[in-house]
Amino acid sequence: MTSEKKQLKVIIEQMETLFDGFFEWLAGQYDAASGGFYYARSSVESQHFTPDIESTAQALNILIRNELLDKMPGRMKQEMVSFFRNKQDGETGCFYDEHPAMRKDEVMVHRAFQYASGALRKLRSEPLYPLSLKANAIPKYAETPQSYLEKWKSIDLSNSWRGCDLLAASCNYIHSMEPEKRQPFLEEALRYLDGIQDPETGLWGGGSLYVRISGTFKLHSFYRRYQLPLPRKERIYQSILTCLRTETAADMCYIRNPIHLLSYMQQEVPYGELQEILEITTQNMTMLKRQDGGFSRELEHSPPAPNVAQVKAGETYPEMPEAVCLSDGLVEGDMNASTQATLIWQQCLELCGLEAKPISGAADFYSFL
Repeated sequence: MTSEKKQLKVIIEQMETLFDGFFEWLAGQYDAASGGFYYARSSVESQHFTPDIESTAQALNILIRNELLDKMPGRMKQEMVSFFRNKQDGETGCFYDEHPAMRKDEVMVHRAFQYASGALRKLRSEPLYPLSLKANAIPKYAETPQSYLEKWKSIDLSNSWRGCDLLAASCNYIHSMEPEKRQPFLEEALRYLDGIQDPETGLWGGGSLYVRISGTFKLHSFYRRYQLPLPRKERIYQSILTCLRTETAADMCYIRNPIHLLSYMQQEVPYGELQEILEITTQNMTMLKRQDGGFSRELEHSPPAPNVAQVKAGETYPEMPEAVCLSDGLVEGDMNASTQATLIWQQCLELCGLEAKPISGAADFYSFL
């Protein structure tokens, strides 16, 4: 191992210490009665909340990243399978949480569909009903490439993070099409995105650098799905460096999204800049580690309704959905931030060229249940 890689390993080990107490916290979020995981500790202690689809799928992803799926007791695996299967609606094939406002949030519905169907696949199970979106679940704007384009043009990108999330969510309808029907939609989407990308920064939409990088992260899922490279990746890389050096990471997403983009772009990062990126990332994660063992989405507290957390206090965005509260929003760890923290760890290992491995303490998870 070179001296440079040894130094990077030291920083990675410092990051790993942030996970002290993490797996005990994670085990405390599990609800054996439903087979699901709660979003935060206040969700468990309150009578107003139930385990939700996203938190449960995120917890499963944490277990998989730490090589714990094959060690999962059979009873727990069946409980989790039942949790996801029972969330599916036979009319649409979609998956819904109990909160009535969840069905009205298009982004949440798409995320739940991806999370639940993916979780069932990882658990080697199947949904109760077919996964293909039925006709009554597909909106009129998805009928022709032109109507799709008009829909995209109507999306407000003044907050890149929220706007690009809406763009990316609508792409699920494209993916559900047969390949021959999909192609003209795909070509129209690529032309549109190329036309609105900032040639100087490589980013899309408006807002702070972190907001625009987060919007770019949302759009990368579209490019990744079709195995396409992000355009102007060198510009994106320079924007990431500038952002990390100059802006405050007030949200765990702001920490994860640049790292995820670097991993996807497979950008060659000089040693000095990689060391700087890792040090800043570790410092930022430290600010969001909580006493209960988990990580929080935001500096001041854990947002009670992550579905509206993209638009921060003092900011506005048109036609925001109703808040779907999952917790009391205390200064506490939450599943949304915590799954991102484990992914940051994994991707930082990859960026350093170090061998992937479970986080220290992961092996004790099942003993805490």
